[in-house]
Amino acid sequence: MNAIDILERLVGFPSVVGTANGDIAGWIADYLESHGAKVSLLAGPEGDRANLFASFGPTDASGYILSGHMDVVPAGEPEWSSDPFTLRTEGERLYGRGTTDMKGFLATVLAAAPAFSRMALKRPVHIAFSYDEEAGCRGVPHLIARLPELCAKPAGAIIGEPSNLRAVRAHKGKAAARITIRGRSGHSSRPDQGVNAIHLMTGIMAKAVETAQALTEGPFEATFEPPYSSLQIGTAKGGQAINIIPDLCAIELEARAIAGVSPVALLQPVRDGVEALAAEGIDIEWTPMSDYPALSLAADAPLVKLLEELTDAPCIAAVSYGTEAGLFQAAGIDAIICGPGDIGRAHKPDEFITAGELSACQSMLETLANRCTV
Repeated sequence: MNAIDILERLVGFPSVVGTANGDIAGWIADYLESHGAKVSLLAGPEGDRANLFASFGPTDASGYILSGHMDVVPAGEPEWSSDPFTLRTEGERLYGRGTTDMKGFLATVLAAAPAFSRMALKRPVHIAFSYDEEAGCRGVPHLIARLPELCAKPAGAIIGEPSNLRAVRAHKGKAAARITIRGRSGHSSRPDQGVNAIHLMTGIMAKAVETAQALTEGPFEATFEPPYSSLQIGTAKGGQAINIIPDLCAIELEARAIAGVSPVALLQPVRDGVEALAAEGIDIEWTPMSDYPALSLAADAPLVKLLEELTDAPCIAAVSYGTEAGLFQAAGIDAIICGPGDIGRAHKPDEFITAGELSACQSMLETLANRCTV
């Protein structure tokens, strides 16, 4: 099967984040095993989702991980021109949910598998496909924890997020949380008999805005846009009608941190406000949603040089979006981003990748594997 045929199969699995992924993971496992790979399906604690790890070549030598995620964001937008889970071809463009983010990369890895199996690899090529990346990289930590029993320490991990096949060596870290306040409902004419959850939340929201403003004053890292850490409230929900005291209010907020700064620590001033209200007897809950570290690979790292040679292009210093790369680096494995497609097409109706982008990425991966034969 070529990359386009494989992409058609992968898009056909509606592997939306937060749902069971046995169908897509099982199909990939069977495909890789048919080409001689040593494959492990690693069940996550959810019980209905699994990561996949596969190896070509000797697992007791130090090789390279090709990393991607099997999940996609939902595709409920009405603007889709066709079924988002059926690959549609128009000239060079291949439309469907996940084509760019990031089943296109998965398809090129799988299309290269027959070539990997034919090579006399002295260093292995590993394949690490995760679940629930779109929910804050929830699946891959379980995979990374199992690596010592699956292979020798890898020389590096290539995370195939869409980067126009340009290597990227840094991104910000991220942490997100949900805050829920439960009050007491009643008629708005008798506020003395109720507890207004929205009013209580305004103090928390004000603290978040104050914290966000303070972050604009530094510290700074010029490779990022903006060059400082950030914090924002992304959603706010509460209330039923103007004449009903709202008994529930919930907000979701995130922090994005430059390298060397903990994204969880950026949320702490807001969490302190939550804990203060809890101490007053308010029914308030803090629920962590995601947490992954920044990626910061040195410009002179061997993995940077390798990817610059493979792509024949200089490495990009940093991107704004986050990936699983920081988690590999935190585990002591050098990591870098490099994959086909443009991030600007992701998470949108009529997401697409081109046949040429798939071909170029597959060629790069096969060249990488060929280097592992010497």
